[in-house]
This record gives sequence, structure tokens and C-alpha cells, in this order.
Amino acid sequence: MRRYAWSAKLPLSILTDFEELAVYDCRVKPEKTDKASVARTAYYTFDDYVEKWDEIAAIFSREAVLKGSFDKYATDNRRKRGTAEVDDAFLEEIEGWRAALARNIALRNRQLDVRELNAAVQRIIDRVVFLRIAEDRGIEKYGQLQKLSTEKEIYGSLTALFLKADDRYNSGLFHFNKGDGSAETLDTFTLDLTIDDKVLKPILKSLYYPESPYEFSVLPADILGQVYERFLGKVIRLAGSRAIIEEKPEVKKAGGVYYTPAYIVDYIVKNTLGKLLEGKTPAQASGEDKRTKNPAPVRVIDPACGSGSFLIGAYQYLLDWYRDAYVSDDPAKYTSGKEPKLLEVGKDDWRLTIAERRRILLTHIFGVDIDTQAVEVTKLSLLLKVLEGETADAMARQMDFFRIRALPDLGQNIRCGNSLIGSDFYKTYSYSLFSDDDHIAMNVFDWEIEFPFLADTKGFDCVIGNPPYLFSAGKDQALYYQKRYQLSEYQTDFYVYFIEKGTHLLKPDGILAYIVPDSWLNSANFSRVRHSLLNEWSTAELSIFEYKVFRDANIENTVFFTRNAKPSKKLDIVRFTSPTEFETMSTLDVADINRLGLINPRYDKRAERIISRLDEKFANFGSLVRLNRGLHAYRTDGYGSSAFGKGPQTKRDKTERSYHADTRLNKTYLPEVRGRDVFWLNHRYSGQFVSYGDWLAEPRDPDFMKKPKAVFRKTLGPILSAAFIEEPAAIDQALYIAISKSDDTEALMTALGVLTSPLGAWYLRTKYAIYDKLHPWYTKKQLEEFPMIPSSAKIAGLVSDLTAVNSEEVAAKLESDKRRLRLKQTILRDKVWELVASAYGLSDKERSFIAANG
Repeated sequence: MRRYAWSAKLPLSILTDFEELAVYDCRVKPEKTDKASVARTAYYTFDDYVEKWDEIAAIFSREAVLKGSFDKYATDNRRKRGTAEVDDAFLEEIEGWRAALARNIALRNRQLDVRELNAAVQRIIDRVVFLRIAEDRGIEKYGQLQKLSTEKEIYGSLTALFLKADDRYNSGLFHFNKGDGSAETLDTFTLDLTIDDKVLKPILKSLYYPESPYEFSVLPADILGQVYERFLGKVIRLAGSRAIIEEKPEVKKAGGVYYTPAYIVDYIVKNTLGKLLEGKTPAQASGEDKRTKNPAPVRVIDPACGSGSFLIGAYQYLLDWYRDAYVSDDPAKYTSGKEPKLLEVGKDDWRLTIAERRRILLTHIFGVDIDTQAVEVTKLSLLLKVLEGETADAMARQMDFFRIRALPDLGQNIRCGNSLIGSDFYKTYSYSLFSDDDHIAMNVFDWEIEFPFLADTKGFDCVIGNPPYLFSAGKDQALYYQKRYQLSEYQTDFYVYFIEKGTHLLKPDGILAYIVPDSWLNSANFSRVRHSLLNEWSTAELSIFEYKVFRDANIENTVFFTRNAKPSKKLDIVRFTSPTEFETMSTLDVADINRLGLINPRYDKRAERIISRLDEKFANFGSLVRLNRGLHAYRTDGYGSSAFGKGPQTKRDKTERSYHADTRLNKTYLPEVRGRDVFWLNHRYSGQFVSYGDWLAEPRDPDFMKKPKAVFRKTLGPILSAAFIEEPAAIDQALYIAISKSDDTEALMTALGVLTSPLGAWYLRTKYAIYDKLHPWYTKKQLEEFPMIPSSAKIAGLVSDLTAVNSEEVAAKLESDKRRLRLKQTILRDKVWELVASAYGLSDKERSFIAANG
């Protein structure tokens, strides 16, 4: 039971014969040596039922389950010590297989190049996983792989199974005969490999109980996808005859591989494919309704499909939609004839035939990825979905009836290539300039050649996915992107290119939906893509998240929906507070967005009126002070010219921090202040000194280090963290520095009073839509544009007093002294806010509004 629930990702399971009732935490990985008490969170005998019935019923009764008590119980027990996710465990398992196979195949088959080695290892693992899952689902004879582990020359027997699978399934996964299927999937070399028994034996044994904790019959397709998505983040490299497993450069740069959660896939599929299918009949959806002008099937594409999570979600939606459509019409119409669509597997329990499942997949689902291994994994996941729920007997009867083999060849549906670069690349750059490895890595892709139907249909109905985010390309490719794509600006991330490509892949009235970073909403560097989506296409809905969508990624995301239609005048903002809870929080006028130059999900007209009035009435901060970033001491790459620095350092300088010291070694050394050393009207020194001069990478103008200055942390909290520093100091790049143009210390102190009041953070956050919880950064330009009141002796004096009190409070040892000083802080802070509000002409209502929304 624990194996079943753990593999199916069910958090809890109940085992009972009425005499006893046990509840198990099924996030704990089952081990073959486990006793019955392991992972048991509750245990009752029939003697306990009377006394503890209220406790049991409150969680496990039908009424309690409907009210969510059982779900809460499961959630409250989440992540207890010893729990292990099935995807993490299975990933570790197949990574071990990859390492063992790669080393042995490289050693025994020295004729293979690195691409062939990667392909061989991937295909063998895919085939073994497929056959083992097929066994647990009753499609293949149970134990056939286990039996091989007891034989000699295991790989010879394993290839015999692969050949049988070729006859049985006719899939690109098993494609050894030239006459069958797509030439791209033909395997001409893996059957002849030499692989030692000592490598294969433990792999095959580990697939079965008690060695295996997995119940493969219930291992969800999306879990396999999650495993493979992370599995594909590494590649095999050859060093002589040794195989080395290492992270792909683009994955390392991105900080890992992040699989799209199933609820995001479902949400996007429902609001794209689901909307396109509304009101259609199966004949219309399939492009078979002759009454329709230019009939064509609804086609879905993921242009960066990875392991296929979005395509699996879309395929499942189509399977359910077709089944429900046939059943609601008249099941009897679809269970007879030459090509029946339905099978009755129980009373009023209908299932699509294998032939129909094949047809739906080949008709509607398409994908592209630059990674050959990702393409193979997508195919594997989709093929497993075709067979999901089938039994050996039922499948055999259908194959005989339809005179087909079970699985389709997806070679024409799931293509390998670079979605962003076509063969026109070679019109600019001579083919001979690049090596074979360069051509393979670039993998140019012409959409109308790879998908010939595009010449007639002019696009796909539905473009969905989670495209790559970070930009990673060579100089020639980067220049191609700049010329080929119109929406890119500055150091554009890849996802912007995929947005532009996605819009141009859409048929009229087709829908594009991606999950991407939220940086395009409000950054000046994304103004073109923002303008295009809102004014050239119809973007009517946008989703934001109050939490991290990707567990291990330090990034905030948004989902947007765009139609190839007349631009919408309104934009609905949907807010997710949890994976299951979301609502439309506001509707914005596109005209307002265009006027403001950014998408502010929390836009409020009252706020705009206040901000507009202040902007019109007061000079900006940058006209009164000089602003700069702090110094950048070390830099070995990406160095830009600096008016005050000699240039980048060596790697040794950077590693050893050559210009840092624990003591002031000579007069060039200044005490260091880092971002973390600055608080609300208070600061400290880091404890180190920096040798300041033009030997640093980017030292800035010396005036910023040596004159009296205000320093500001770049991250935006409820209030700004900023402080006044009078003496010379080495200010780190995590801080902005302001020095007076007229050496007016009073003006600097006034500005600190304003910017550290509720108005400062509220203005920056609201005007520039800085709601990112992970990286709430504001820019130097935004700080320069802040509307600043003239110098005020009263405000400056209070800020000076507050700074002194803050220092006293930090130094105080007794809690009674700290309490007294905190009260004084509150009194002084309120006085500053009162003076600031008065100077800006803020009404009591406006003051309350700002304080409440800061």
C-alpha cells in the first residue's frame, strides 16, 4: 500500500479491516526492511473507536473529507523528517543508471562519438522504463526484465525484447527496421553495442519489489516528466575513453532545471485549448466537418517542449473532451462500424479505443525542442499516455480488430530543432565558417518545411509552454536575434524571443499562453514586448502569484493569455494566493497602462492622482544631488569601461580579494560599508577595509566615497533602508550614493527624512510597480526621479536626532533602555512623517492611504 501511494504521490493512505485502522504518511520512501510501524502516523483498534470516535470522525469521516479536514491533516504533516518525494528518488535512481551505462558503453564501444553515446544511454533507459511501466499496467508480461537479470549476456536478450516491442508497438522508441516510420527515429547502432552484465544486472533487479519502492502502474506521467526534465539538465562528455556526467552550461547559468507544476499546465491548457474547443463538435475539432470553410484540425504547439509537460496536459484534455463529447451525444453511435471511437469497459463506463487515442495524438499535438534527448522524452511520455489504462487483452483485441500496432510514430509531430533560428541564418553567415559541432548545436529549424501544413493553415490554434528564460548564445546568434526579432531590447532574455515567435505562429483567433518571469510587466527594458502584446495583439488576461511557483528558483512569474485578434481595451489581473485559490483582483484599462508605461497589477487611480500631483509640483531628486552606485571592487568578465578604473582584475585578485584587509594597512584603505550594513537611518561597517583607487574594477568618482553622503539599499522594504555617512568610506555596489551638488548637508538630511518616511517606499513601489517579493529592487534612475521638497531645517534636525537615537538603541545593553529609546524613535519618526506630509500638501485621507498601502 505504501509503495502504491508513494508512487502515485498520495500523501496519506488508510489501511483497515475494521478491527484495526492505521494511517500512513506515504511521503516516506518505503524500504524493503520497513516494519509495519514505519511512517504510521495514527493507529486505532476497535477498542478505541468509542472513546476516540470524535477524533477519528473529525478527520476521516465523509463529512470531514468534504469540508477539507483530511486535506488539512495531510498538509499539516507535510515535510516531516524522513519524507522523500518520489520524483527526487526516481531521479537519483536513473541518474545512477546513466552514470553506470555511460562509463561502460564508452569503455566497451570506443567507436562511438559523444552524441552517439548520449543517444545510446538515453534510448536504453527510455526503453527499459517504458517496458517496466508496461509490465505493471498489464500490457507486457510481468517479470520479463527481472528474468533477464539472472541470465548471461543480458544485453543480447534485452535487444531481443526491444525487437519484439518494435513489432508490437511500431513506435519511434523502438525503430530498427528501415521500412517503418520516420527516418529520423531509425536506430542503426544500439542493438550492436557491448554492455557488461555487471552494469545491467543491478539496473534490472532494482526495478522489482523488494529492491524497488515504485509501483509503476500508478506512477503519473507528469512525475516521469518532472524526473526527466531534471535528468536532461546533465549531459555525458567524453574524456578519452572515459565518460563524464556534467551539468549543461545553460542549466548551470539558470541555476537548475525547473519543471512546470501540473496545476499551471492545467490552468493554461483549460484557458487556451479549452476555450478553443468550446462550442465545437468532434468533427469540427478534427477538421473533418465538410460544412466548414477550409476545415482544419485544432493544433497545439509547444515551441520549447522540454520533457513534454504541456503537451501531455493538452493531450489529456483532448482525450477527456472527445470521450465526453461522444458519450453525451450517443455512445452507441461511436462503438460500432469500421472505426469505432469508444469501448464500454463497464456499465456506463466508456473508454476511447487505442485507434482513436492514436488519431487524437497525431492530429492535434505538436512540439519542438532544440535538445534531441528532450524530444525523445516527450515522445516517451506521450506514448505512455496513449497506453494509460489499457490491459494486455484489451489492447491485443483492438490491435487485431484495427489491424494496427499499438503506438504511433511521433517523428512528424515532435520535432528537434531551434525554434528561433531558421536556415536564413546562413544568408548572413557562410556555412563554412562553422564547425560540424556548431551546426549541430545551432540546429536551425524552418517551420514550414518541418510542418508542411503551415503553408495552408498559416499557424497553430494554440501556442503554450514555459520557454527558456535566460539569454545564452554566441555572438553570431545574438546578432541574428537582434536583426530577426523586433521586440528585443538591451540584454533581452530568451523568453522575449519566444513570445515574439509564439505570436507569429498563431492562426487568426489562436491563443498564446506562456508562464514567464514577471520582469516584462514593469521594466523599461521590456517596453517593446509590453506594447506589442497590449496594442498589436489581444492580451486580455494576466495572472500573478503571491508565492514562488518554482520551488527552488529565485524568480517571480506571471502567466499571460494573448489572442491573434483585435487588441483588447481591458486587462484582467488574476491573483493566485495558492495553487488552488485564485481570483480576478482587478481590471486595468490598456489606455492607462500605455500612459504609465508599465503594467501595475495593483494600479489604483487614487495613487496615480497623488503621484501625478507630486511629480508636477516638485523638482526631482536627481536635480539636487549627484547619484551613483557603489564601487565594484573585482570583475574578471563582462567589464564595461569606467572613467575611474584601470579595468578588470585577475581571477587570483577576485579569489583572494587582494584589495581587502582586516586592518587599515595604509592611507588608501577605507572602511567598507555593504548593503547589509545599512538600516533605517543607521549603519555599521563591515569590519573590513578596501584599498580605494583606480586599481579597482569600477571605483566610481572619488567624491562619492570621500564626501558626506546619503546611502540607500537597492532593495525596497516597507520603508527604505538609508543612512547618512559623513566620513570617507568604501561604499559597496549594493548601495546607491547621493552627494549634494552644493555641499548642502541639510538638503541630504531632508531627503533622507522624506525617503525613509512612508511616502518614500510607497511612491517607488506604486509608481514603478515593484511588487517582487524575491528581488524588490528599484533603479538609480527611479530614485533620481523622486519628487523632492526643498531643504527643511526642521526635518533635517529631526533626522539627525533620529540617527543618534538609533545608534543609542543598538548600543544599549538593558532592555529598559532599549524600550525607552524605541518610544523616542516612534515619537521622532511620527514628527518627521507629519512634517513631510505637510510639506507635500497631503491630506489626512491621503496620509492614511499611503501608510495603509506602503
